[in-house]
Amino acid sequence: MTEQIKVLMVDDEKRFRDTTKKILMKKGFETILAETGEEALKMIVQNPDVVILDIKMPGIDGHEALARIKKLKPDLPVIMLTGHGDKPSAREALVEGAFDYLSKPCDIDLLAEKIKEAFHRANKLYKSSDHKERYVSSVMIPITEYSTINEKKTIQDAIDELKKSFVTKIATNQLMETGHRSILVRDTDNQIKGILTIRDLLEMAMPDYLSAPKPSLADSIEYSPMFWDKMFSTRIQEMKTKCIRDVMSPSPIPIDGGSNLMEAAYLMIYRNERRLLVKLLDKIVGVIREQDLFFEMEKILNS
Repeated sequence: MTEQIKVLMVDDEKRFRDTTKKILMKKGFETILAETGEEALKMIVQNPDVVILDIKMPGIDGHEALARIKKLKPDLPVIMLTGHGDKPSAREALVEGAFDYLSKPCDIDLLAEKIKEAFHRANKLYKSSDHKERYVSSVMIPITEYSTINEKKTIQDAIDELKKSFVTKIATNQLMETGHRSILVRDTDNQIKGILTIRDLLEMAMPDYLSAPKPSLADSIEYSPMFWDKMFSTRIQEMKTKCIRDVMSPSPIPIDGGSNLMEAAYLMIYRNERRLLVKLLDKIVGVIREQDLFFEMEKILNS
């Protein structure tokens, strides 16, 4: 980094706090620590550039601390940290003025990228007339937010899990989000082995004879109401116990989190991919989808 960013890390877990500080300092960040929201408010006078704020703390919680920080310094970016089961609370913090949120334990490389992005945007290190072009890691869906399932599960399990992602919700960097329309498939070692999309499910439902050579008069029979009657529901019932790994597509191709969004768009168009796996230092940290690029188009035109 060409400038040293001062980070105020606020978390009541001493081990997590100390370990994160050590790693952030190795990455070039000046890091100061606070154990509680009350202590963090006193340390605002030290002029941190970015605040990392845990939601659940003794005394005033992260939401109250966020509100008070915003009163003291409205432009100071705050990244919220959320534990297991606290994501709805973290999403609410976006509406309250938080810059972003990450789940604990968070990927340290992703956290570092978020800190740098928050600092650069807060300090407007670009002409005010220009839109700050963001990188892939800035608009992706974090891997912790993406639906996943084990490859040994059934199609019934996959459909049940995939349906959950269609709930309208507040998500990272976007107030209104859409369902993922796909689910990442992991093996027993928790490595991503493939992806199951709605198109995969539709192709699975197609009986082999529909693509087989037909007699010359078969077309008129095939498209009659009698031909199609109950075919879809019968086929889905037949396939519900099928193993996911027999139906899934290969994993999406990877892209580096620091890549330009045009590179992501290029790969989607010319490699016929609707989503890409995002990597930082060879670790998968997220997924970037067509709709994420669409949301960025809208922001560029309306910023």
